[in-house]
Amino acid sequence: MIEEKFDSRTLAIMNAALDCVCGTDPRGEEHVQRKRVAEQIIRCAENGRTTLAELTEAGQDALTEVAVAAK
Repeated sequence: MIEEKFDSRTLAIMNAALDCVCGTDPRGEEHVQRKRVAEQIIRCAENGRTTLAELTEAGQDALTEVAVAAK
């Protein structure tokens, strides 16, 4: 489980990044969108990039990828 991979501080930052990113997009609360953003944030954290800025950027990148794919 994800709780076993990261400490509580990192998990809190990851959740904050997820909420921040999804809160800026009209479709951010849709399960599919939120899941894609979360997966990208997890990958970022697994690579050792765990600051709020890094995780938020990774989440934003996931939303950008979705928007580009939709066009």
